Amino acid sequence: MTAFDTVEITRQLRAAGCVFAEDEARLLTDAAASDAELARLLARRIAGTPLEHLLGWAQFRGIRVGVRDGVFVPRRRSALMVDEALELAAVHPVRTVVDLCCGSGALGLALLTALGTRAAELVATDIDPVAVTCARENVAAVGGHVHRGDLFDAVPDTLRGRIDILLANTPYVPSDLIARLPPEARDHEPPAALDGGPDGLDLARRTAAGAAGWLAPGGSLLVEIGVDQIPAATELLIGSGLIARIARAPDLGATVAVGRRPVATSDR
Repeated sequence: MTAFDTVEITRQLRAAGCVFAEDEARLLTDAAASDAELARLLARRIAGTPLEHLLGWAQFRGIRVGVRDGVFVPRRRSALMVDEALELAAVHPVRTVVDLCCGSGALGLALLTALGTRAAELVATDIDPVAVTCARENVAAVGGHVHRGDLFDAVPDTLRGRIDILLANTPYVPSDLIARLPPEARDHEPPAALDGGPDGLDLARRTAAGAAGWLAPGGSLLVEIGVDQIPAATELLIGSGLIARIARAPDLGATVAVGRRPVATSDR
């Protein structure tokens, strides 16, 4: 493409409200094999299709994660979940990781990649068949396995009481706020990956309720939440028999509720 073309593409993207128009123009130009394909990609982006769906990948914690139409795009703020899991891994051996509501599988993939030689067994689950297919392709690189089903229904029973890290990026947007989400999310990502019920914690509540029976002694559940949900999330973790704490990264706009299964004397 010519320099003039890139300038014009940037102008159109900026007019459509794309904050990083110059970067997006470069990425779309690099992704297109022809002028005709570039025109199609540009038209879809201006219409609101997420850039990641057009490119076929999203950058997450330094890794390119494959995504596709209809799959939740991993958010930069979710890196806090991986960071917290790595801190836990430094003090508690991690043999088994489960990624519930895995979407593209980005969290499990990033965690096992970061663990490196300490890599654990990874199992991921999602209720959406498109997400399951996408996640299988992504986590194959770290030997992960993906199952389709509703939360713990999809987790192999052999993992009961053995999970050291339970990542649960459950949807946490209250139902009546879905309409206020950016069109990229509202119109192009699966509603089940966004809608958390009346208070945004429906799936988090169900996950916490079942977590103690699946976690290994000393194992932890990590759930992404909104900052206004801290009191309710803390209460539901404690009510599920877990030791609760809250991790925050204001620079990412991220909040994670962490619940650890206590280690009983008989477990030592």
